Order: sequence, then structure tokens, then C-alpha cells
Amino acid sequence: MKHEIVRLCEHPEIKLKAAQWFHEKWEVPVEAYLESIEECIDENSSSTQWYIVLDNDEIIAGIGVIENDFHDRKDLSPNVCAVYVEDEYRCKRIAGDMLEFVASDMKNRGVDVLYLMTDHTSFYERYGWEFLCMVQGDGDDHKSRMYMHRS
Repeated sequence: MKHEIVRLCEHPEIKLKAAQWFHEKWEVPVEAYLESIEECIDENSSSTQWYIVLDNDEIIAGIGVIENDFHDRKDLSPNVCAVYVEDEYRCKRIAGDMLEFVASDMKNRGVDVLYLMTDHTSFYERYGWEFLCMVQGDGDDHKSRMYMHRS
């Protein structure tokens, strides 16, 4: 089943719904998501971008691209962030489709290298991401894995 990946920069009418959904998944204040989503809407060429996947008007997955995903390697930018697929939609290649879509969309915007911080091992390699190094997340007591993707 193929789901539609929606660029929030093209759909400002659902920015609040999307910000609330991301907030519920990641416990970052809804205002922070709303501000970032508004930045991508106002500056469509910006490297900050947000995407959701819809199934009958319900958000079932989402992903973002921001300058820095709260880690100490400010030189590794921009970062894919907030990758999430609702439980009942997992293992259907939705995350892979989002990652490929975002890499292609960002390449079209002139960004051909993306970074991603995660504690997952092996998941992102399936989609062409390469382990780069360990990074220190803001406020974390452990280091996380940093991946890189070249388009």
C-alpha cells in the first residue's frame, strides 16, 4: 500500500495538526514544532523541512529536517529528525519511503548530504545511510550514533 508523503511547506492548513502529532511522539513542546514548521512554510527554500504521511486524513508517519538535532556536532548539518511511524503501520516500508523522499527533496533544494542522530543500529543502513561517528546529545549521559547520507 502506497501512502502519500506530504510536504508541510505546501500545506500550511495542517501545520497545527502536524505540530501536535510530532509533539505527542517526541515530547518536544508543540510550539517548537509549530515555529519550525512555520519556518519551512515561510522560507520554502530553507533547509528546514517537515513531512507527514497521511492515511485517510490521519497522520501515520512523519519526518523533519532541521539544522541541528540537539547534539554537539554543529558542523554536521542539516539533520533528519523526528522519524516516526505509528505502530500499526510499521514494517510496511513507510520509513524507508520517507527517508528516500526526503533525500531526493533535499537534493532538489541543493542539499546532497544529510545527517541523522539515532540510537538504532542497522536500521538506517538498509536505506543507504552510513555510520559516521558518535555524537553527544544535549543533556544525554551517553553518546548516540551519527549517520550520513549522500545523494
